[in-house]
Amino acid sequence: MGSATRVALGEAKARLASLGSKVDLATGEELFAAGRIIGDSSHLLGALSDPGVDGPIKAALVKQLFGPGYGPNTVDLLSDIASSRWSSHSDLLAGIEEIGIRAIALSAPAEAAIDAELFEFGRAVTSDSKLELALGSKLGSTDQKRALVERLLGGRASVQTAAIARQLVTQPRGRRIGELIRYASTIVADQAGSAVATVTAARPLDSAQLDRLQSLLSTQYGRAVQVNQIIDPSVIGGVRIQIGDDVIDGSVASRINELRLQLAG
Repeated sequence: MGSATRVALGEAKARLASLGSKVDLATGEELFAAGRIIGDSSHLLGALSDPGVDGPIKAALVKQLFGPGYGPNTVDLLSDIASSRWSSHSDLLAGIEEIGIRAIALSAPAEAAIDAELFEFGRAVTSDSKLELALGSKLGSTDQKRALVERLLGGRASVQTAAIARQLVTQPRGRRIGELIRYASTIVADQAGSAVATVTAARPLDSAQLDRLQSLLSTQYGRAVQVNQIIDPSVIGGVRIQIGDDVIDGSVASRINELRLQLAG
């Protein structure tokens, strides 16, 4: 992430926070829709991400295009995002999507567990090769993918989780479904002031092990950490932990692979 994008994203998050309870589910869904429209138009994307175009001009363009059909909070957020300077075209689209995910997380009731629901959705998808292909293939139609998400999540997850999942399969931007869901879960957790750790082990950890690991990670990262488990016999022993871009690999399989590399060298 370039320095310009870090600044722009920070400003967008601050603007979202300033809106507080005014943000609702529709705000996030409208941001998703706007991001898809912008992403589908090379001319519009180029104009809004061009560092040579003044911010007020970009804001005026956003209000002209989206003001008539979108809510005022959405238009305000989108105008601020477009007015900022982003490091690349793709960073602008990613920024719109991230603020959309954060807006949806803000709109959720306190009892909603979006990150946990996304994890379960991701586990169900990645454990079924046909399902993963149906949602991740470039050949499948967007409408079919969105309908499949509805069949999988309808009545089983919050409307917020379903909205995020529909966005991920609609505008993947070259990302695999597993990566998409981990990315969205991380943003949802961060919006709540916590983090998500994906722990891969050969056998399920018991409750005492999970509590100890959760405590250690929370202390290390300075925030609450939600632990999600993936069981994979190929790791043999030990665990592999991923939190965002950080990977702690203490698995036996990893050590064996390192030894093989040393012997080969």
